[in-house]
Amino acid sequence: MSLIEQHRQQLGTASLCQALKMPRASFYRQRDSRASTAPAGIRRRPEHALSDAERQTVLATLHAPRFVDLAPSQVYACLLEEGRYLCSIRTMYRLLEANAEVRERRAVASRVVYTKPELLATRPNEVWSWDITKLKGPATWTYYYLYVILDIFSRYVVGWMIALRESSTLAQRLIAESCRKQRILKGQLTLHADRGSSMKSKGVAELLADLGVTKTHSRPHVSNDNPFSESQFKTLKYRPEFPQRFGSIQDARAFGGMFFPWYNHEHRHGGLALYTPADVHYGRVQQLHQRRQAALDDAYRRHPNRFLRQPPKAALPPQAVWINPPREHGNPSNELERNSEKELSHST
Repeated sequence: MSLIEQHRQQLGTASLCQALKMPRASFYRQRDSRASTAPAGIRRRPEHALSDAERQTVLATLHAPRFVDLAPSQVYACLLEEGRYLCSIRTMYRLLEANAEVRERRAVASRVVYTKPELLATRPNEVWSWDITKLKGPATWTYYYLYVILDIFSRYVVGWMIALRESSTLAQRLIAESCRKQRILKGQLTLHADRGSSMKSKGVAELLADLGVTKTHSRPHVSNDNPFSESQFKTLKYRPEFPQRFGSIQDARAFGGMFFPWYNHEHRHGGLALYTPADVHYGRVQQLHQRRQAALDDAYRRHPNRFLRQPPKAALPPQAVWINPPREHGNPSNELERNSEKELSHST
């Protein structure tokens, strides 16, 4: 007899458990487990479980030629109608699973896992984004197609074109001409696009390989993978002078001829600390920043009480622009843009 059992007989189970600060349920559970003859960690077979011979009989029945292609529920019903009961349907499934004979028999679709594009631009002409959008024509179901190539660092439109159709040949011409105008060297540029037919065409891929341009694509049905082109199209279509429909392709091209010079050289871009895309693209930011800061310094000297906490600072555009920044690094572009907005709101 163990020492604990002797104390239990002397003190009683309740007093012993109270002295040991042990719940009585735990005491009984440990005592019963020690009394069990089964090795620790091994579950004893229930008394009502099938014997090994019965398990083999069930498996042999399921493997029989007339049952081999039937589900266990069908076998179970057939056996009952023949006056036989071997086991439950669930037990049949358990036996088949134990022998690795249960699987999904239907053809399950396997989807391709696309890698999320992570692109970083720290200077102009490092990463371009391009896309095609439809412009409504004069009649229902008539469209013109606007091709736009955008530098994501400066938001500068380096090339655009309006055509009657979406064509990889036209896209190649626009890409080649834009690279020539911007004097793109081999290995310098990454061109990002979605998965439209023109973007994925063999002709465009071969052209980019010849030019030494790296190509990347968005994931299917993920508009956030090409955010800068989508944002630029929104700016285009929200202009007050943007019509519901264009009367002809000449009208559409005339509109583009007015819009894109305005966008590049006059539009104060919110994501660029209110500098124009051309200012950032062609390196005029530092000179303009000095003028802005001088104006703010003069305003602070004249009326310091109109500014909160500290002298105002002219904001600068972000020094790094991402498409899908790595999660652990955050988004430098967004962080710098938030800081710029804070600096712009010092005056009351």
